Amino acid sequence: MLHLGFSPVLVLVLGASLGAAFPRHALKKSCSLSKYQFLAPHELKAVQTMKEQFEAIMPLSNRMCNTMLFHRKWSTAELSMPDRVMLVEAELDLATTMLQLPATPRFAETRQRPLAFLTQAREDLRGCVATEAPSHQPSKKLAHWLQKLQMAKKTETTGCLEASAILHIFQVLNDLRCAALRQQWA
Repeated sequence: MLHLGFSPVLVLVLGASLGAAFPRHALKKSCSLSKYQFLAPHELKAVQTMKEQFEAIMPLSNRMCNTMLFHRKWSTAELSMPDRVMLVEAELDLATTMLQLPATPRFAETRQRPLAFLTQAREDLRGCVATEAPSHQPSKKLAHWLQKLQMAKKTETTGCLEASAILHIFQVLNDLRCAALRQQWA
C-alpha cells in the first residue's frame, strides 16, 4: 500500500487547484510575427495561382470601384508599429471575408490554401493588437484609411471589394512582411 505524507498530498491538491484557477489560455501570449518575415514559396505560389485564376474568371465590369482602397498617398513604412499591425489586420480581415464568399467550385478549391494562410496571419495579428497595443489610437493617416475602408464596405459592390482584396493581395502580404520585419527591430 502506498503511504503519502500529508505535505506531498497537500502540494498536489493545491497545485491542481491553482492550475484550475489560472488556465493556461488566460496567460498573456507574446506577440511574434517573425514567421511572416519570409513567406514560404508554396504559400506565395498558392496565392499567385489564386490571383491568376481570379483575374481569368472575374469579368472586368465587376472589378470597377469608386473607392481606390489600396491606392494610398502614404506608404506603410511611414506608420508606427502599432499602426502597421492595425492596417494589416484590417487588410487581412477584408481579404479573408472576400475569400469566404461563394465561388465556382474550381475557384473555391484554389483559394482554400491562401484563405487558411491569411486567416492564420489575421489571428496572429489580432493577438499582437491585444497584447502589445490594446488601447492604441490610430494615427490620422491610418484613421482616415480605416474610415475609407468602412465607407467602401457600405457603398461598394461585393464584386468591387472582392476584386480589390484579391488583386492587391501581394500588397497585403508585403505590408504583413514589413510589419514582421519592423517588429523584429522594435
